Amino acid sequence: MTTLRLAVVGAGPAGIYAADLAKKADRGFDVSIDLFERLPAPYGLVRYGVAPDHPRIKGIIGALREVLDGGAVRLFGNVEYGVDITLDDLRRHYHAVIFATGAIRDTDLDIPGIDLPGSYGAADLVSWYDGHPDVPREWPLDAREVAVIGNGNVALDVARMLVKHVQDLMPTEVPPNVVEVLAASPVTDVHVLGRRGPANVKFTPLELRELGEVRDVDMIVHDEDFAYDEAAKRAIATNKQVLVIDRVLQGWRKREVGAASRRLHFHWWARPVEILGTDHVTGIRWERTESDGMGGARGTGEFRTQEVQAVYRAVGYFGSPLPGIPFDPVHGVIPNHEGQVLGDDGSLMAGVYATGWIKRGPVGLIGHTKSDAMETVDHVLRDGGLWWSPSEPDERSIVELLESRGVRYTTVEGWHLLDAHEIALGAPEGRARIKVVPRDEMLAASLGDPVR
Repeated sequence: MTTLRLAVVGAGPAGIYAADLAKKADRGFDVSIDLFERLPAPYGLVRYGVAPDHPRIKGIIGALREVLDGGAVRLFGNVEYGVDITLDDLRRHYHAVIFATGAIRDTDLDIPGIDLPGSYGAADLVSWYDGHPDVPREWPLDAREVAVIGNGNVALDVARMLVKHVQDLMPTEVPPNVVEVLAASPVTDVHVLGRRGPANVKFTPLELRELGEVRDVDMIVHDEDFAYDEAAKRAIATNKQVLVIDRVLQGWRKREVGAASRRLHFHWWARPVEILGTDHVTGIRWERTESDGMGGARGTGEFRTQEVQAVYRAVGYFGSPLPGIPFDPVHGVIPNHEGQVLGDDGSLMAGVYATGWIKRGPVGLIGHTKSDAMETVDHVLRDGGLWWSPSEPDERSIVELLESRGVRYTTVEGWHLLDAHEIALGAPEGRARIKVVPRDEMLAASLGDPVR
């Protein structure tokens, strides 16, 4: 064999990094890589999971674009694994596959009332305001008071998007349908709940600092939450990130409040125990917690309630099963050893690998994704004895297969067309771009068809 034919399923950062690393690795054979993505556009959660007012974070797209534009990887967008192509198809055309499908749905939160109307997963809201083509274009932002459960960056993104005035989002790529709904939102107060203390939050300092700069929003924190124990003091003294976060929060404690039209309340040591309401959310009940001395929290038996009309849980993302591939329903990942997928009997599954959040769970930032991909790719390139023996490895054969099935796939060139179209939409308003939301319009722009 002189050429390894490698399929990568998922064109977010994990998949693109894996493709790039496989192409650049020092090896004794060529590597031909095809990247499959179920959406018409690449970049995954960088495009559809990061709030539109975070241009610095989205700068990672520049690095990902360089990989795609380099010409060493073919992109097949609008191709869904399990629908348009199957595991048997991949075996017939490739020596191996890396699954990089990520985690896009919300982790469950098992408390009474969580399924009431008005209770939502944060990931669904994020997909909506980021213009994901597979979610409804409308969203019921009709609550005056809202609770957000979670102490990570997604919780901060959701809280910020809910309290931020829509005119302050206009320089961004936020889609027109989102602008319309946000403009009519009656929200005045957003309550963010975390079960541990301020020294244990998962926010990044940059996210927290930027939140405090949002116009016409009071930051409400409570002195009782800052009675630090020795463990918290030690964390602040030894961890620079925790130190910076504490400085930001201490600054908020000194602020004058009461003049803003919207308020963002932080409740630490608050473990949600029930969503209140009968036909719709009317409030949230939580137990006051305290430090257990080991970085965790334990209940105190004191309960509090807050009137709200909507609740968003931002307690983590969760992976989805893939046809023909083992899946761990407890952790939401593909069972694996350093990216080598394990069968139901615990043995290595020939030709099948995983990387990114579907491999390790929804933890870590972009930097972790790259090192994670390196580990997986290293196994792929060394596991020649586990590769498949494809009967149709020719690069043209997969194109013929998709065309024979009538799949309207997009390419890197098609993404350039869509990209240019979105930029052109934003130009008259002085915006970097306006994101196209409907899938048919994305396809029309990508395939060079007239866009209505």
